[in-house]
Amino acid sequence: MKNNINTITNSKLVVIRNEKSDFKTETMLPEILTITTYTPRECGIATYSQDLIASLETMFGNSFKISICSIESNNEHHFYSEEVKYVLNTDVADDFEKLANAINGNDAILTVVIQHEFGLFKSNEAAFIHFMESVSKSIIVVFHSVLPNPNNYLFTHVKEIASLSESIIVMTRSSAELLTTQYGISPNKISVISHGTHLIAHTDPTELKEKHAVFGKKILSTFGLLSSGKSIETTLEALPSIRENNPDILFLIIGKTHPTVLKQEGEKYRNFLEKRIIELGIENNVRFINSFLPLNELLEYLQLTDIYLFTSKDPNQSVSGTFSYASSCGCAIVCTPIPHANEILQNNAGIRVGFENPKELSEAVIRLLNDDDLRKNISSNGLHHMASTAWENSAIAHARLFQKIGNKAIHLHYNLPEINLGHLKKMTTSFGIIQFSKLNQPDIESGYTLDDNARALIAICQHYELTYETEDLDLLLIYFNFIKHCLNSDGYFLNYVDEQQKFTKQNNTTNLADANGRAVWALGYLLSISDLLPEEIVFEAEHLIQKILLNVNKIHSTRAMAFIIKGVYYKTLKSKNLRDIEIIDELARRLVQMYKHEADENWKWYESYLTYANSILSESLLCAWLATGEIIYREIAKLSFDFLLTLIFTKSNIQVISNKNWMHKGTSATPLSSDLEKGGQQPIDVAYTILALSKFQDVFKDDGYLNKMELAFNWFLGNNHLNQIIYNPRTGGCYDGLEKNNVNLNQGAESTISYLLARLAVEKSLQNCNHLSEDSEKIQEQLFHIK
Repeated sequence: MKNNINTITNSKLVVIRNEKSDFKTETMLPEILTITTYTPRECGIATYSQDLIASLETMFGNSFKISICSIESNNEHHFYSEEVKYVLNTDVADDFEKLANAINGNDAILTVVIQHEFGLFKSNEAAFIHFMESVSKSIIVVFHSVLPNPNNYLFTHVKEIASLSESIIVMTRSSAELLTTQYGISPNKISVISHGTHLIAHTDPTELKEKHAVFGKKILSTFGLLSSGKSIETTLEALPSIRENNPDILFLIIGKTHPTVLKQEGEKYRNFLEKRIIELGIENNVRFINSFLPLNELLEYLQLTDIYLFTSKDPNQSVSGTFSYASSCGCAIVCTPIPHANEILQNNAGIRVGFENPKELSEAVIRLLNDDDLRKNISSNGLHHMASTAWENSAIAHARLFQKIGNKAIHLHYNLPEINLGHLKKMTTSFGIIQFSKLNQPDIESGYTLDDNARALIAICQHYELTYETEDLDLLLIYFNFIKHCLNSDGYFLNYVDEQQKFTKQNNTTNLADANGRAVWALGYLLSISDLLPEEIVFEAEHLIQKILLNVNKIHSTRAMAFIIKGVYYKTLKSKNLRDIEIIDELARRLVQMYKHEADENWKWYESYLTYANSILSESLLCAWLATGEIIYREIAKLSFDFLLTLIFTKSNIQVISNKNWMHKGTSATPLSSDLEKGGQQPIDVAYTILALSKFQDVFKDDGYLNKMELAFNWFLGNNHLNQIIYNPRTGGCYDGLEKNNVNLNQGAESTISYLLARLAVEKSLQNCNHLSEDSEKIQEQLFHIK
């Protein structure tokens, strides 16, 4: 297709700039047109829109297409990248009509999203309303400001906008309440989607302070485009008293003057601040960073900040992305009580002070500087509160709204993230993978476990099998050596090792059967790829597994037996012997007996309850059938697995058994019912389900298993009861659990490896496309969204 570039003459409105690419990837997707200020324009809404659109495209780029109409005025013109399809000059009334005609004439456009700030349309509000009346597509309006106590004109204007909108987005509950109580707008029309924040791969603040030449300083900061409304002079007035007890204090004023302010009054406000700094004698305690910083640099400055100060003097400012970003970077916040702050700084997530009140500000800052525990507590509370506002979660909320407004024209497909071993490597020392982390920082005091290192060995074997990356062999050897370290002379493995590499007392009080089973699984999988590995590792692995297999008859834990079956099954893929088959057969017969004892017409399971790692039981029986050919193993594997799937899958998502309340035989409550706790869902259970689905798909060639693989994997990407991501694409880590009302933000070894195992299973499924029928290949591509 040739590039199609058209321009409506006598206007700044540019139509269909550089519409390219093939028909399938571009024009088949429904289009969402966003009307907004946009980069390179330097303003908050432009930055907001750029971040939101980037997240939407990253997460849902195969579900719909985002196009952009950039808002300009006679005094604000820019050169845009090709992603900007239209340009609207709000000072030219005719441009609104031409834009409406262009939208109505484009059949691909499904929905129009308008980023609304009253100042953007003040020169032609009547033309703006007429534009909304003229557009034949559904309209979503995002109110960045909602003003209280409206006069008659403002009340009527907002009501008109609302009546012409299919839906309204605001960023705080207080804004939603204003719209309903003071403007009379139905709450059914309003969605609250918080201002997005960036996921941070948290870096040591000391390192960042060295990098940015502020080492040894206690850092206060504020950022944003400079204008008098920020009331930065409030902080300047407070600094002398703060400095009395904290001579190493440094206040960073980050940001250039707002372009509109610069055109109207030049650097008047900055000059005023510089003069006041000299008058107060605090030249050595203040530093201007007069720049619109690139995002990565801004986030570094926020991470090195000890206390972030937000001192806006406008009590009606609905929302601020600045202290949202600061809180998500781990800053302790001191803030004036705008509605946004009153909402997100509850529960000790920040300190609020009066408007233009230097005394209150200095007292709050001094209190935080003198109390490290309080400062860290506020920082932690803020981080956990802001987790739900990550841009990825904002993208999910917007995409679900687009789907709802689109009347089934949009089918949401979560794009697969790239495989990222970053956090796995960060958690791994030369001895093994550390058990827990605090956020994304490894907690060496938590020590190590055989459980985690066995899972890590399986994951890195699978990654090496797919990529042949030589660095994987270094990690493989670390995890393998850890397993060797844990083997006792009696042929059993110990599980718990402290940071001094010594076995802990926990090994004497905990059942270690499952850990032994996982070790067999790991060693068996390693042997299944023996053709790819150095001979000495293969030889040692053979020796280890033979030693532990001497004792497997004494292991009766249900899941330990399942892990052992899997491990020995993988071992037989390279070298099958009678003893291995006998082990598989004996353990599988035990599972069959358990099933026959418990199963009835309504309960097709091995035990009288469903707890953790349930799918491993059915998968192990399927592996037993593959190894032995005993048909009863195949039949019970499928009956039990399909029974489990009916309990944990809806048509749209997965809800695994909660560790808050296991599911017992005879109860009517299932994970899908409202009677059971929705929290306590663990990444490991979702991952094990995906591994089992992959194996059942390999055997039965049932595309229903593929569909459920997608649904299950999307749990990590946000398709869960909180509609929040569990996988952190910034770090490559996975959060430790999905609770009823929040996500556990720590990214420990178990959850991170579990995600990686699930991601590798999906990747292997994709690579197997070449071996499938043409129809199945198409289904694979549709489900997992290969670009």
